[in-house]
Amino acid sequence: MSTHPVLAAVTERIVERSAHSRAAYLRRTRAAAGSGAPGRASLGCANLAHGFAAEAAPEKAALRGRVKPNLAIVTSYNDMLSAHQPFVDYPPALKRSAARAGGLAQVAGGVPAMCDGITQGRPGMQLSLYSRDVIAMSTAVALSHDMFDGALMLGVCDKIVPGLLIGALSFGHLPTVFVPAGPMTSGLPNAEKAAVRQRYAEGRATRAELLDAEAASYHSAGTCTFYGTANSNQLIMEVLGLHLPGSSFVNPGTPLREALTDAAARRAVAITRQGGEPTPIGEIVDEKAIVNACVALLASGGSTNHTIHLVAIARAAGIELTWQDLSELSTVVPLLARVYPNGTADVNHFHAAGGIAFLVHTLLRAGLLHPDVRTIAGHGLHHYTTEPKLDGASGELTWEEGPKASGDLDVLRPATAPFQTDGGLKVLTGPLGTGVIKTSAVAPAHRTVTAPALVVDDQDDLLALHAAGELDGRDFVAVVRYQGPAANGMPELHKLTPVLGLLQDRGQRVAIVTDGRMSGASGKVPAAIHLTPEAALGGPLSRVVDGDLITIDAERGVLDVAAADELQRREPTGRAPEGEEFAGTGRELFAAFRATVGAADRGASVFPGTVPTYSPGQEVSLESA
Repeated sequence: MSTHPVLAAVTERIVERSAHSRAAYLRRTRAAAGSGAPGRASLGCANLAHGFAAEAAPEKAALRGRVKPNLAIVTSYNDMLSAHQPFVDYPPALKRSAARAGGLAQVAGGVPAMCDGITQGRPGMQLSLYSRDVIAMSTAVALSHDMFDGALMLGVCDKIVPGLLIGALSFGHLPTVFVPAGPMTSGLPNAEKAAVRQRYAEGRATRAELLDAEAASYHSAGTCTFYGTANSNQLIMEVLGLHLPGSSFVNPGTPLREALTDAAARRAVAITRQGGEPTPIGEIVDEKAIVNACVALLASGGSTNHTIHLVAIARAAGIELTWQDLSELSTVVPLLARVYPNGTADVNHFHAAGGIAFLVHTLLRAGLLHPDVRTIAGHGLHHYTTEPKLDGASGELTWEEGPKASGDLDVLRPATAPFQTDGGLKVLTGPLGTGVIKTSAVAPAHRTVTAPALVVDDQDDLLALHAAGELDGRDFVAVVRYQGPAANGMPELHKLTPVLGLLQDRGQRVAIVTDGRMSGASGKVPAAIHLTPEAALGGPLSRVVDGDLITIDAERGVLDVAAADELQRREPTGRAPEGEEFAGTGRELFAAFRATVGAADRGASVFPGTVPTYSPGQEVSLESA
């Protein structure tokens, strides 16, 4: 099947825009690879002795010999978070598997792993987005010892996987395999969980009933099963070619999960230079791979957090991706999955219906993915139309061609019969700035809203108005501002979803406009999010007042305010967080991040800009984030 013309055009534009920065990145990573000898070959004797001092005699001998490939294990294990708890047993297992494959492995370092689900609505959520860049730096520290010929990255959720990937790309000469842990088994059906949450918002369910419902949903080791940022991470990593095919959504503690973990280490050994199939991660994550990741996100109805993360990941590989690229792809990429919050199914149902193997198959047939890419499984994305199987007699792990038809058309559909013809992600522009809206979970009747602004500087202020009954019976657009990266770390604002969903169900016309985040669990209420320039930096949102008539039109990509001309003459209202608001719970330690973080549409990163603003025939100038 020929490549879709829009896919080709967007990719060509990204290649042209990124020509200088991508070339500079590849020069840097190829220079780091040097002669191809292990990095530790150039270490002084004292340096090398430090690197193997604690190893057993056989491993010491192998590391001294500098022949066997040595893999760095970078882990996000902690036993508080269900998604990362399974990693407790991974390092010893990976070491054994690497040894059987003729290699070595050492735990090079750990990275923090915080949970947005726990910090939701709490001060700790103000550290969440920043934690991605902390994780990237921690990954770089782990890999900095020049002891390694490849790497194994253990991570699943939210900011952890993007951070690990950004850090790994700074060592782009190293072959790197990402190792998932899989989702927990299905618990309380998502429709029942959502119903209890809404009853609680109405005061018709007790806190004990709500906690029982949540505990029945999030009940065991493994990733939460709704399709938020964590599971969007897993799908994207597979389509990028950095997971083994079919490994993302296999439950923890199963024989197949254990076999895939073993295979990940063996494959990591094989793709080192000594293993004979050198496949540096910096060569895998190229312009075509980034476009494939965007398509997979759109086709599956994935997390809006990735409108930030994919931009930052691309930049780490010298590639300049824009929101407009995502928006243009969304016009031709159909929505093929209905997974909560875009439906009632969870990722286990998605996997059973055909999962990633079928998704890749149908998108390839539609010309909506680039087939000619490098992956850890070999050249070509066709590897990711296969599924792992355990032979019943021998227990051997094999890959077989995956399904060519969906097992459940209510969950997963072919590109020829989609749930909707676009990917459900739009860039909104207008006098209030630029933002994004996810429409895949928003009914068509609610995708255009015109109503007076109701302005708050904190989500708790809106909840207080609801508790006082002051939101009842009125149409409004909730303007929740001073929530951007430079203001307070861009926390998620999901506490607002049940309340606004309740009002919408009562027939009120409601919507959200914010420079904050709503992420992968964005619900049925239209939300213009990630607005840039943000209010704390003097963006137009800082000059909106109660009663300004605002229009969100997700069909036309418009974010308008009737007072646009007057807006320019107004002084900013409200107040960005400062000083005393950041005392305690670690927030004071991140003042440097708040002062230097870039805009949401540039990846909301604290790292210096490495991507040039480039037009053919012009000089290249580097811009900071």
